[in-house]
Amino acid sequence: MLDAEAEKAPKTEGMEGARLLEVNNIEVIYNHVILVLKGVSLSVPKGGITALLGGNGAGKTTTLKAISNLLRSERGEVTKGSITYHGERIQDLSPADLVERGVIQVMEGRHCFEHLTIEENLLTGAYTRKDGAAAIKQDLEMVYDYFPRLRERRASQAGYTSGGEQQMCAIGRALMSRPETILLDEPSMGLAPQLVEEIFGIVKSLNEEQGVSFLLAEQNTNVALRFAHYGYILESGRVVMDGPAQELRENPDVKEFYLGMSDEGRKSFRDVRSYRRRKRWLS
Repeated sequence: MLDAEAEKAPKTEGMEGARLLEVNNIEVIYNHVILVLKGVSLSVPKGGITALLGGNGAGKTTTLKAISNLLRSERGEVTKGSITYHGERIQDLSPADLVERGVIQVMEGRHCFEHLTIEENLLTGAYTRKDGAAAIKQDLEMVYDYFPRLRERRASQAGYTSGGEQQMCAIGRALMSRPETILLDEPSMGLAPQLVEEIFGIVKSLNEEQGVSFLLAEQNTNVALRFAHYGYILESGRVVMDGPAQELRENPDVKEFYLGMSDEGRKSFRDVRSYRRRKRWLS
């Protein structure tokens, strides 16, 4: 983990912090035909929580997979632009190389090893480490401190645990690799609101206490903007708006189109969906 004291108070007023990850005007095509991302650019500062927002099919997961180099398994490729980490180009690295550099993705849908116990799942995250059993055991206890429920279920087969417990396991497994940056894809998907709050609260604690930087893709705009420092909104493979999270929460278009609110109060879904015909930010 990064030095907790050095990263205790990440900047929240914008993107003035040291840029850790930079995505510069990338274009992604699947099967040599289907254009999914159309000039996406974003930055993730060191020690920050950055939210990538948008509806289903906006391009959030594709953006994360472009960064973690998981596109090739789905016949996708970055055809334009560049992706750098600590100023070095990472597009030609393997996913394993990226993990060694401190970048790891927690996939949408959790993807635990169902036949293994919770603890065995967590230990798979430390597979590439070479710092000895004592350090791994120490980090395992750290994960259990952040996720007490996993400690209780440590001997349970992962396939028989709840969706929330599997999501915690997936994040904990990522932490076992000692990451500097976690790409977190739809952490709230399929979870009850109380569990969503709990998991986002743990993400905030990991960011503040361990210095882990997060780029999280999320459809739940309301929750994401309460915990993130900065946000980008994707529509049809393009970034249509970005800014500090607090400013996005107060933006009239974001309130109306994503939070179901307007200056007149809460609006019905029938009223809100009319934005697809208006799209003021694309005009």
